[in-house]
Amino acid sequence: MHIQTLDHWQHSHDFSVNQNQAEKNTKIVMLITAATMIAEIVAGTILGSMALLADGWHMATHLAAFGITVFAYRYARQHANDDRYTFGTGKVSVLGGFASAVALAVIAFVMAFESVGRFFQPQAIQFNEAIGVAILGLIVNLVSAWLLQGEHGHSYDHHHGTHGHSHHADHNLRAAYVHVLADALTSVLAIIALFAGKFLGWIWLDAAMGLVGAGVITKWAYHLVSDTGSILLDGGIDQHIKLDILHIIEDDADNCVVDLHVWRVSQQHLSATVSLVTHYPQAPEYYKNLLSHIPSLSHVLIEVNPCHGEPCLDIDHRHNPVSVPLG
Repeated sequence: MHIQTLDHWQHSHDFSVNQNQAEKNTKIVMLITAATMIAEIVAGTILGSMALLADGWHMATHLAAFGITVFAYRYARQHANDDRYTFGTGKVSVLGGFASAVALAVIAFVMAFESVGRFFQPQAIQFNEAIGVAILGLIVNLVSAWLLQGEHGHSYDHHHGTHGHSHHADHNLRAAYVHVLADALTSVLAIIALFAGKFLGWIWLDAAMGLVGAGVITKWAYHLVSDTGSILLDGGIDQHIKLDILHIIEDDADNCVVDLHVWRVSQQHLSATVSLVTHYPQAPEYYKNLLSHIPSLSHVLIEVNPCHGEPCLDIDHRHNPVSVPLG
């Protein structure tokens, strides 16, 4: 039985990042969106304005997306030390971003469907009222974008071993930000189309701008789904970080890395398992110290296999490290 404390070999698996300010700003944006939505729906009902009603219910879809963002932050914080999650809740925000991206893609599809329909069945437009609604929506979204755009994350610079800045490293916040940008883009395109329809009689431009907006939003949603989906499936790790780990281990003594896996346990934290063969085995802590300058590498497991008899080093492997399994 061990008579010494095990604290030296144990550490927390809470890899979540403090996002209190991002959560606070998202809640403010959520309240602004909710107030605007209620005002537009009430005014549209009283005044009989379809433009106000349509924009009000459109705001409801973004309100739901902001709700996902806030829920993800709260759930990750409340369950950070829950033993049911092997590496904590660091990926909950990524999952929230993925869900919001899917919702954004659905919104783009609905926009495209309605726009195509308007090509074949043009609807009468109350230009002055519709322009006012679009301008109001643009103002609300610009304020919301200002509240959400100030949060930045960090990424590892493999050339200098330092942190660099990466905008919207928080995928949960990035999803909320993209929803705001999508709504702002829709408002801008609507304003252009409405002015063209009012003064030039180009009614068809309203539907055309809807298709343009749907296409741009689909592209944003695709990139967001791709980024978050890759992290959720333990992919998307910078190959340079993997090669850095490989070279650092193999440049020490005659070590030969035979298996290496690197994956994300949160948006800004990496975990790695390294299996190596060597004639001069050291304690696992020795190899962890070799990798300690990589700031994003937060959880490392080392397997050391002593090499007996003939040299284990594969010269071709040392000159072609990419051949090592880099999972």
